[in-house]
Amino acid sequence: MSIDKISVPSVSVSYSRNGSSTKPNALGMRPMQERAFEKRGEQYLLLKSPPASGKSRALMFIALDKVANQGLKQAIIVVPEKSIGASFNDEPLSRYGFWSDWTVAPKWNLCNAPGEDGGKVKSVGAFLESDDKFLVCTHATFRFAVDKYGIEAFDDRLIAIDEFHHVSSHPDNKLGLHLGQFVSRDRVHVVAMTGSYFRGDAEAVMAPQDEAKFDTVTYTYYEQLNGYEFLKSLDIGYFFYSDAYTDSILAVLNPNEKTIIHIPNVNSRESTKDKIKEVEHIIEELGEWQGTDAATGFQLVTTPDGRTLKIADLVDNDPTKRDRVSASLKDPSQKNNRDHVDIIIALGMAKEGFDWIWCEHALTVGYRSSLTEIVQIIGRATRDAPGKTRARFTNLIAEPDASEEAVAEAVNDTLKAIAASLLMEQVLAPRFNFSPKNPQNGPIEGFIYGEGGYDPEKCNVGFNPNTGEFQIEIKGLAEPRTKEAARICSEDLNEVIATFVQDKSTIERGLFDEELVPEELTQLRLGKIIKDKYPELDDDDREAVRQHAIAALNLTQQAKRTVLGGPADDDEPGGSTALIDGVRKFAMDVRELDIDLIDHINPFGEAYSILAKTMSEDSLKQVAAAIAAKRTSLSPDEAKDLAVRAVRFKKERGRLPSVSSTDAWEKRMAEGAAAFVRFKDEGRYE
Repeated sequence: MSIDKISVPSVSVSYSRNGSSTKPNALGMRPMQERAFEKRGEQYLLLKSPPASGKSRALMFIALDKVANQGLKQAIIVVPEKSIGASFNDEPLSRYGFWSDWTVAPKWNLCNAPGEDGGKVKSVGAFLESDDKFLVCTHATFRFAVDKYGIEAFDDRLIAIDEFHHVSSHPDNKLGLHLGQFVSRDRVHVVAMTGSYFRGDAEAVMAPQDEAKFDTVTYTYYEQLNGYEFLKSLDIGYFFYSDAYTDSILAVLNPNEKTIIHIPNVNSRESTKDKIKEVEHIIEELGEWQGTDAATGFQLVTTPDGRTLKIADLVDNDPTKRDRVSASLKDPSQKNNRDHVDIIIALGMAKEGFDWIWCEHALTVGYRSSLTEIVQIIGRATRDAPGKTRARFTNLIAEPDASEEAVAEAVNDTLKAIAASLLMEQVLAPRFNFSPKNPQNGPIEGFIYGEGGYDPEKCNVGFNPNTGEFQIEIKGLAEPRTKEAARICSEDLNEVIATFVQDKSTIERGLFDEELVPEELTQLRLGKIIKDKYPELDDDDREAVRQHAIAALNLTQQAKRTVLGGPADDDEPGGSTALIDGVRKFAMDVRELDIDLIDHINPFGEAYSILAKTMSEDSLKQVAAAIAAKRTSLSPDEAKDLAVRAVRFKKERGRLPSVSSTDAWEKRMAEGAAAFVRFKDEGRYE
């Protein structure tokens, strides 16, 4: 069967490959680990850093120091699943310059121990009574141990929680409940680590009062990938298919690329409900099956061009077969062998903590509801490896079908995939620092301001290639007044953007409402989201956070439109500065970079243009019609929000907005204010 290859529309972010993120210092620490170690004295530490940046080893350095030099009795490392326990196997750190090696006695690495959690809980009790220093166990074992021995039993110890995004402040999340109790008692040290930038997705990981006690170390994706030696660009895209995905997968799967394929959950819309047949079909599409390798359990397939592919099937229900394949993938002697395996097919496995440096393509079928899961899957392809210059993530999604009953579900999946793509673009971009344009501003040391340098007459865009940070001046930008608001603008903009782009009505209108006034989203909707997310902030601080968040989102989108039309040139020497150039070009092309201009951009405009390229015209019309059918008239809450904006408009301009204005946003504010008065007269407000 011949399948035409599809060019998957994507954002492509390129990096300079300066090698800095992989270069160790005199103590054997890479830059992220060094940054974390500088904060080793903090009682509560949150480490946010991408997959493959060395979080496990960073924790080893910190834990050794806390036990040896900070008076703590022991350190307990808690991981979400047994396979991740291998990340904390013995390491000869002294060989690279550190003052101690990392050693966990075999009986205290409970991830390797046989038996159920009940027996392992007893082992935790025995460890607490012992003089040994380090223990590794799963989240589940730790939860049961805390239930059995109580919070007090862990006093004066370090609790280190790996893959922290598994924790939630929801009352049903036991680990989150325990964490709150530990922080409240204040007798332990906590190091929390996550490769995800979205704390618990929709559910907050920690209560705000607990989170305020944590010092944060952030190492961005940009810093990580920019500092690699080999990998220079990462493409992220989505592709829609009709009929069965198994008939379309070869359109986006390149057998010459090292690939992890995640097939859909059997309960999802994309699944054929027979996962074994799905795997068999993919293997048949790739070539002629030659049997199973006796040593590894890998499937052997000869392609039409005569190559033999080694395919690891992690979907097979037979535990003996699957365990043999899984063990072969983890074989430490094969870690640096590029030819060990070619394609891995998985369902629930091979996500977080799965280390295959050669992976060039993470191909995921079906939308994943968790942004955290998507970040983890993309992380499988972002390892640095010799000869690997490009990596990509593709999300294969079922196109809405006019005859399909579950059109609403299909539309939801489409919108969620776009939201995930927008968010990943934000995560991969350099860090944004914004400041209001003032006459006394000047150039900041370390930042490059482009051709002609810093211009005191204009809003400048500076970039620091060493730290991966933008410094951008915006006229009329509100500045945060409190420490918490400043922290949000510095650390949490991606959290705010995540909530905004996942808001269903926001993305529906942004993509498909032809009469949309962008400020209804950028000011009203985002303003309400921030008010709900940070109720402790006053109006001025909320407005400052809102302006910083929409500036970050819209500048990334405009940069993409300006320069990032598609993947970078493979032959381009070194790294590309496409995103940096795009932001700078947009700032130069507009008369003046001010917050009103930024608010007037629809954040979803560029996403729609990509959607229009990849989805059929009929499906696009159907999605638009399904969303238009749900559109409602102005609600009392929306009218109230518009009235508040109208009051602000009057303060700034000395007059009320006019319903006959040619400016769409002014007209909308006037309509909202009139509706507010009408609703008030009708008694629609309490």
